[in-house]
Formats: sequence, structure tokens, C-alpha cells
Amino acid sequence: MASPALAVDATLSALPDAEIVKRVRDGDVPLFEILMRRHNQRVYRAARAIVKDETEAEDVMQQAYVNAFTHLEQFQERARFSTWLTRIAVNEALARRHKRAAETFAQRGGAEHGELMESIQSPRPDPERQAYAEELRRVLEDAVDTLPDAYRVVFMLRDVEGMSTAETGEGLGLGEEAVKTRLHRARAMIRRRITTRIGSAAPGAFEFHASRCDRVVQAVLDRLASR
Repeated sequence: MASPALAVDATLSALPDAEIVKRVRDGDVPLFEILMRRHNQRVYRAARAIVKDETEAEDVMQQAYVNAFTHLEQFQERARFSTWLTRIAVNEALARRHKRAAETFAQRGGAEHGELMESIQSPRPDPERQAYAEELRRVLEDAVDTLPDAYRVVFMLRDVEGMSTAETGEGLGLGEEAVKTRLHRARAMIRRRITTRIGSAAPGAFEFHASRCDRVVQAVLDRLASR
């Protein structure tokens, strides 16, 4: 996802999360960019599952990264950094949604807030296959957005992002059995004709492309530089 302007040394990029975190704590702040680029898609998918809006998901990501950087000393290596970061993003997204719901209720007397769904572009060169893939992703994303909140975020992290049951539970503060139950119910709520195609469609849904990755990373770096 890196761009020439923001690229970092390949050797440093290969370092494990724990080592990068240690170096950032020791003052090598620019290395925080590696962590952002490495986990951008997972953080985006977690945020997007909750706020259901692409622009707001990017705002959540930026704040989550700032929060993570600010509290980096609190990270304990017995957990994965990606799980810790996902939990921060989930908490930020939930806080945003609750705030938005309260504001909407006050302004509209409890009327439901409208939702905007944007289709995600496919990089496939074949126009026919590209059109098919885009339509399939759109159908899948619409189906995911209709799931109840508790099921949607589990489905997004497990089936779309590919996180393990244990890691999903850690990120959401749930037990593994609760994750399994919610995932089973989420899958059951999605129509049969969609679930038969999930194997090939799910990994390509809710992608976080390079230009958006660059935008979020640069915005966070600018915020950290101004602190």
C-alpha cells in the first residue's frame, strides 16, 4: 500500500510488530507508519462494519491510530498488536456511532439516519468479469449492512477480514463461543444465493485501496507531527 512519497526501508518493513512498537516507544516515531500501513485494511473493515460509512470509517481510523500512538506504552506484548489496535478502532467506532445516534435523535425526533453505500472498484482487466465481481460485491455488502450490529461486526472480522475466532473475540471483548454463535447466525441471515459465492467474493469486499491508505497515513502523520 505504500506510495513513493511515504515509502519506508524494506528491511524495516519486514520487522515484526513487537519490534517496531519497541522502536517507536524508544523515539523512532516515523516507524509508526509501518504499523499503519500493515494494518490499515483490517482497521478499516472493523470500523466500516460499525459506522457503515466509508468517510466516517476513515475518520475513525485516524483517531484510532492517534489513540494507539498516544497510549503505546499501555500495549502489552502478550496480545497481538493487531488485536489491540482493532479493539481501539472498535471502541472509537462505537463511540462515534452512539454520538451520531444521539445527535440524530435530537435533530429528527428519532428518525432513522439514511445510509450511503458506495460500490468498490475492481482491479480486474476483463470488463465482463469486472462487472460481475462488482455486482457480486455490491450484493454482498448490501446484505452485510442489513445484519444486526452485533452480528455484522463479527461477520466482517471473521469472514471478510479472515481473523481467527480467538482474535475476533479478543478484539471485540467476546468469548469464543459468543463469536461462533454470532457468526453462525450472521451467515444464516444472508440469503443462500449470496452465501454460495462468499468463498470468492468476501476477501475482495470492503477493500482499502492504496490511495486511501496513503491519505489516512499522511493525515495521521501530520497530526502526530503537530502534537
